[in-house]
Amino acid sequence: MRKPVAIPLAITVLLVAVGAGLLWPRHDAGPPPGAAFAALPAAEKIARGAYLARAGDCMACHTVRGGAPYAGGRALQTPFGAVIAPNITQDVATGIGAWSADDFWNALHNGRSRDGRLLYPAFPYTSYTVITRDDADALYAYFRTVPAVRQPNAPHRLRFPYNQQIALAAWRALYFHPASFKPEPAQPAQWNRGAYLVQGLGHCSACHSARNALGGSDDDLSGGLVPVLGWYAPALTSDAEAGLGSWPVDDIARLLHTGVSPRATVFGPMAEVVRESLQHLSADDVRAMAVYLKSLPRAEGSEKPYKRVQTPEALAFLQAGARLYEKHCVDCHGAAGEGAPPAYPPLAGNRALTMVDAANPIRIVLNGGFPPGTHGNPRPYGMPPFSHVLGDVEVAQLVSYLRSAWGNNAPPVGGGDVNRYRSVPLE
Repeated sequence: MRKPVAIPLAITVLLVAVGAGLLWPRHDAGPPPGAAFAALPAAEKIARGAYLARAGDCMACHTVRGGAPYAGGRALQTPFGAVIAPNITQDVATGIGAWSADDFWNALHNGRSRDGRLLYPAFPYTSYTVITRDDADALYAYFRTVPAVRQPNAPHRLRFPYNQQIALAAWRALYFHPASFKPEPAQPAQWNRGAYLVQGLGHCSACHSARNALGGSDDDLSGGLVPVLGWYAPALTSDAEAGLGSWPVDDIARLLHTGVSPRATVFGPMAEVVRESLQHLSADDVRAMAVYLKSLPRAEGSEKPYKRVQTPEALAFLQAGARLYEKHCVDCHGAAGEGAPPAYPPLAGNRALTMVDAANPIRIVLNGGFPPGTHGNPRPYGMPPFSHVLGDVEVAQLVSYLRSAWGNNAPPVGGGDVNRYRSVPLE
């Protein structure tokens, strides 16, 4: 009788892929830069690279709080342990001072260090792989101007087997394929520019796509809980979550550029992205991103509308939440949840409240909500934290009320849901 061959064959194929991932390509020089870029004066290349470094929010990961710019050391927490961001200053011994432009492009495009080691995807080369050679060289030109800082790189703190290169090679065989950005001929230049920024340097899918148990993602912007941080990044393709399909382009662009708009305000990790990256982009680039995001195909879920339980206990739970709202919230957000945008976001019809995952409203009630201070929002209004005022059940009552009032319709949350986020780090 013939033995099944599917499983052994699959294992063989995976082992071959792992071997290929470890051995090839050890170093890829990549394509040459374009003639127009090569002819630019050095100062223009550096300025372009500085702008692109802002677009990629490079400093956010490669600079520890209070430390020298780009000297590394920040611990990026993952479900598999901490990845320590490396020094990318011009120090030859501990930074990238000995790297060539080819080395730099190879890291962005193929996720490999100068010595051939595989890089962990906490460095989002799964998105950066589409960056053009011209932009990679502009970034390289800029980083050549970053002052050298002698700061040895700390080892990653990853659990076995995730700390093994062979395990990383297996992950890459499953989830990473070097790619190039291919403009859509049927779309205008503005749309293609937005697509390039969102898919590449913006690496929006790093947060806004769900990840499986191995950290793999399909990069479809369908929303997901940000690992370890405990914030939910809404689906950018769903009108039930981010809802961008119904937004005017101007409102999307304003939210990305300033952190506030008549329809929403950014909080949590997105506030840092706006403050450190998006506010520094040109109005044209931000609008291009908005045009692209608004055009994404809508992928509505099949969830049925929540059918609210009308038991005396459930009604009393919501009534307790209404009393808490009257005591703590009504002065800013209004009796009808209308708010006073952009200072005080509206709560009626606010999709941040009605998504199935209630992580964000729970965390905002517990820890406060602080939009970023930006050029377009220089004096942001913040919401104070209530973790020291309200217990777990009270927060659950308040959030459940917000998810049921003024036409909102989402399931209630319990004290256990709140307690799960009470001790989650703020960043």
